[in-house]
Amino acid sequence: MSFLLSILIDGLIYASWLFIVSAGLTLIYGVMRVLNMAHGSFYAIGAYTAASLVGWYFNHDELPAFGSFAVMALGAIAVGFVAGLVTERGVLRFLRGRDEVVMVLVTFGLLLVYEDLIKFIWGVQSYYASQPYSLLGSTDIGEINFVNYDLAMIGVAGVVAAVLWWSLNRTRQGKLLRAVINDRENAVALGINVNRLFMATFAIGAGLGALAGGLSAPAIAVNPGLGVEVIVLAFAVVVTGGLGSVEGALIGAVLIGLARAAAVNLWPEAELFVIYGVMACVLAFRPRGLFVLDSARKI
Repeated sequence: MSFLLSILIDGLIYASWLFIVSAGLTLIYGVMRVLNMAHGSFYAIGAYTAASLVGWYFNHDELPAFGSFAVMALGAIAVGFVAGLVTERGVLRFLRGRDEVVMVLVTFGLLLVYEDLIKFIWGVQSYYASQPYSLLGSTDIGEINFVNYDLAMIGVAGVVAAVLWWSLNRTRQGKLLRAVINDRENAVALGINVNRLFMATFAIGAGLGALAGGLSAPAIAVNPGLGVEVIVLAFAVVVTGGLGSVEGALIGAVLIGLARAAAVNLWPEAELFVIYGVMACVLAFRPRGLFVLDSARKI
């Protein structure tokens, strides 16, 4: 039982991280039909920002230690939001309506630009922000000890999923977004400000990517190339779940997280293979992923 419990909890922790990383990516694609390869850079920017803020925060002994959680999360979101606005307003709005392959190439170019910009600002050395990781302590579940910070990621992912679902299904702006997703031409004809929705969606998606980076910073070494590694994993999640589907990203993250945890415990050499093996198996039977967005049938 302890062995199975270890796989379950490790899988859910990893799935939570995967979902937070990929939620912004799938949201942007669902609304804008842009597979944003630069999403990995937003993750890296969030991680570097959080690491820098945590280092600054803990140099001030008079500040309460638990305040570091708010500082790193809000700082990462703010920087990611601004980076998303600059990217959408400065580049992507001029390419709107282009073929999806063109947008992939453009955002991949932006990924490379942001990687160099990150090196220019933060250098090539690794950053460590481990203080918040140990603040919450640890918990014994059965015979296994888990760090509470990792367990808290499950709750954060649940909150992100709930907020996204509520925003898309229970708010006026969310319903406008769904109208744009289902039929962009009719949405424009009805007077919906699509440009404003695109700008807000891209900024929110970038903020979610940066939040994932900010929350990951205490548990990892923040170093160059971080964004490239992450975008490949996020891509596997959103393709498995179905491009543009937030629910699909959640289910895809859980499937991949549990499969990876099982591989780590049973067959460590197959850890990376299992992640993409799950994606391949799903696409073999459902080429568009587990959840496909509804689209208007044109006559």
